[in-house]
Amino acid sequence: MTSLRRHPYLDHPGPIPFAHRGGAAAGLENTVAQFRRAVQAGYRYVETDVHATRDGKLVAFHDTTLDRVTDGEGRIADLPWSQVRHARVAGKEPVPLFEELLETFPEVRWNVDLKAEPALHPLLNLIARADAWDRVCVGSFSEARVARAQRLAGPRLATSYGTRGVLDLRLRSWGLPVRPRRSAIAAQVPEAQSGIQVVDRRFVRTAHACGLQVHVWTINDPDRMHRLLDLGVDGIMTDHIDALRKVMEDRGVWV
Repeated sequence: MTSLRRHPYLDHPGPIPFAHRGGAAAGLENTVAQFRRAVQAGYRYVETDVHATRDGKLVAFHDTTLDRVTDGEGRIADLPWSQVRHARVAGKEPVPLFEELLETFPEVRWNVDLKAEPALHPLLNLIARADAWDRVCVGSFSEARVARAQRLAGPRLATSYGTRGVLDLRLRSWGLPVRPRRSAIAAQVPEAQSGIQVVDRRFVRTAHACGLQVHVWTINDPDRMHRLLDLGVDGIMTDHIDALRKVMEDRGVWV
């Protein structure tokens, strides 16, 4: 394997297991309770999402609205934190502030999906205030948004590719003269998208040649986990944290 770009965020011996939303299959995604369960299961890398409330509070939450997973309703961007804080995921657990997560789990490294533009500055300000540069990797489907975050924060911020960066890397793997953004540390990708295979041996080899790790989301089937690890991917994100742990234990790569 080509030597990969070693941001401190990637300081992990072997393939990285990520608890996607803490382990969304349990039904309490993006809650302190579910993140704690993942940590107790041995996970040190956790994926989450952030939105900003109307008054600029940064919450760990996937959807634009509260409606799907909580007993509240409305767009987070339109609501003050004083209202969002009363919503309960699955009627049980509160929506956490991302700042609370950094404080509650000081050993965890966070893979953060920057869901909307209003969350960009609050996220960077929080990372700086908490001196959490080594603990957070920022991604987004929007290549422009994540590139803007990188420009504002500089090389101390770990970032992954957005959709355009992934496309450029896929095209490069097919031999086209494309240069993806060089400041990222990882390509975080689905195994396939819209019927098109994204992750294969050629894609992984090309990413590694560019100094990038490959993290694949969201993989819940053990056979697919094994297949991807056989290809040499550097990380897997899963909703089923017990299944991924067993696969990695069986292969002798669980740390």
